[in-house]
Amino acid sequence: MSDKIKKSQYNLDTDNLKKLELYIDGLEEKEGSLINVLHEAQDIFGYLPEDLQLFISRKLNIAAAKVFGVVTFYSFFTMKPRGKHLINVCLGTACFVKGADKILNEFKVQLNIKENNSTEDGLFTIDTLRCVGACGLAPVVIVDGKVYGRFKVEDVEKVIKEYSQV
Repeated sequence: MSDKIKKSQYNLDTDNLKKLELYIDGLEEKEGSLINVLHEAQDIFGYLPEDLQLFISRKLNIAAAKVFGVVTFYSFFTMKPRGKHLINVCLGTACFVKGADKILNEFKVQLNIKENNSTEDGLFTIDTLRCVGACGLAPVVIVDGKVYGRFKVEDVEKVIKEYSQV
């Protein structure tokens, strides 16, 4: 850890903080690197809590409000811990018309969670997207980046079982 930033200032895993600090220190150009740093931080920590945002703002010498603004503007960043497997249900017009709301509801029932939440065991998080640009495959569900097109309510149980074993 650098002398300027003491470990005790942040309620974060020290090893992960060191990894992120090494990444930031290795950047040739810090100016304009905020989004890349946020991606790296989220890959390391799994999410972007307030303390981590403060650390990043100090390391990049930018306002904490700017970091927070970027984190809250882009939907791929999260301030809440996510489960091991992220399930995204597209609720864009084409997907919605073809029953995406029923698919979302079935995931919520079977996992016993609300959207934007994680299961108690930390295995799954369910979230929604407005459009993934795959309207010809509607309705679409994305699990850990894998796209499932023409998804049916009956597929929910199969997907949960498949990812429970991974």
